[in-house]
Amino acid sequence: MKVTYPLSLKVSVWLLLNLLLLAALGFGFLVVQGGLGWNALVAGPGGARAQSLANVIAGEAAAANTEDRQAVLDRFGAAYGAKFRLLRNEEAARGLAELPAEVRARLEFRPLGRAGFGGGRGEFGPGRGDVRRPPVGEFDPPPKREPGEKAKREPGEGVRREPPTEQTAERVFGRFVVRTETPSAYWVGLRVMIVPPDRTPERSRFGGPAYLLAEVGSLWTLLSFLDHQSWLLAGTAVLALSVLFWLPLVRGITGAIGQLTAATEQIADGRFDTRVPDDRRDELGQLGASVNRMATRLDAHMTGQKRFLGDVAHELCSPLARLQMATGILAERAPAELHPTVADVREEVQQMSTLVNELLAFTKAGLQRREVVLTRVALAPMVQAVIAREGGGGRTTAIVAPELHVTAEPDLLARALSNLVRNALRYSDAAETVVVSARREGDRVVIAVDDSGPGVPPEAIDRLGEPFFRPEAARTRELGGVGLGLSIVRSAMVSCGGEVHFSNRTPHGFRAEIILAAA
Repeated sequence: MKVTYPLSLKVSVWLLLNLLLLAALGFGFLVVQGGLGWNALVAGPGGARAQSLANVIAGEAAAANTEDRQAVLDRFGAAYGAKFRLLRNEEAARGLAELPAEVRARLEFRPLGRAGFGGGRGEFGPGRGDVRRPPVGEFDPPPKREPGEKAKREPGEGVRREPPTEQTAERVFGRFVVRTETPSAYWVGLRVMIVPPDRTPERSRFGGPAYLLAEVGSLWTLLSFLDHQSWLLAGTAVLALSVLFWLPLVRGITGAIGQLTAATEQIADGRFDTRVPDDRRDELGQLGASVNRMATRLDAHMTGQKRFLGDVAHELCSPLARLQMATGILAERAPAELHPTVADVREEVQQMSTLVNELLAFTKAGLQRREVVLTRVALAPMVQAVIAREGGGGRTTAIVAPELHVTAEPDLLARALSNLVRNALRYSDAAETVVVSARREGDRVVIAVDDSGPGVPPEAIDRLGEPFFRPEAARTRELGGVGLGLSIVRSAMVSCGGEVHFSNRTPHGFRAEIILAAA
């Protein structure tokens, strides 16, 4: 069968589409944010929004009296989940000492004298007379020209802008983000210009350049303060979209593989009429068709084999019956010295008769599978009848609730239980008790037959139920058996839609379990 759409092609195409989607979203995120690192959080639009908020806070603080300024910062802190500090040059000696070293290293408070912006009280800048003016807007001013030099405007001059990156966020805009361990917090620094609304002596001293520091305790609060939750939610949405994107393919593959696994297990248990869907146009569809073809051929092979065994056993019944009659007559008329020999011959004939009867039962259980009519069977009366028929009333205990019912064919279920009880009695000591119990597990009923015999070798457990297979310990004439008893049990339960499991008990003994649908 030619594969129309190879599974490898399907997986490759879906993976490529998913990677392209993630790459496009990741590239867009990096472009907007302007780089990597903590400062990238305040380099783009999020930093601009935080700067606007800092300007508002600084403006309200400038308009408030000295005793009310901290109340303004506390009010905004409660609204945004942060602790705000407003630091100026003249307050640096007091305020900086309380800050972590990582934060102090990012602040640029340096005294400048009269050349500084702010009337000699202090300014932002790397040194005396070297003033770095806070930018107003995003436009760079045109360069200075010598007296008398004709002004020339180069193309693009006066409108050049520096793209927001992690470095320019701190160097140009005066914004930074720092993560500290002691205390464990995130710090956002925003450079602001305080312009008092009037010129009272108190507020004039408060005016000038300053830093607004926001201390937050968690990454989520930091993202909320910088209005980056949308990016986090977008990333979560991308992951969810990826899961939904891959889910149909993954479920389709795993579902098909699950069906194939269940089908092969049923075929291994002897249900050769099991089939799986084979309408997929890829390797899994091809595998399903191969499994169906294998099951069909196995079914035909096993059915033919059982028919042959049944025909042979049926043809042997008449000669064996005549042979048994003849040996009986011979035993009555033979001289006394030939009685032991005749007894041996009769025992061999009886063994042959038992084998033929087991063959007939085995083939009947297997060939009647498609003709079985399942009905509701009361379990407790059937177990009592089987125990009475097998003669184990004194050695067998039944623990079956009267309300338990199963869905099965009564004759096949009785035959399977009879074989299990007979085996348990045969391989147990005369002083030991065989227990037949039943319990309900959900929509199924488990019937267990436990004995206290020697059990079977562990390596033989998986082969129990195969025709003519017997563990070496069981190949004795005293114990009897031809290796078809458990095969009949398995065939009968397969015909009833049930399962059979065998296991050894601890410290010794053997357990056989029949699992049928509850009725």
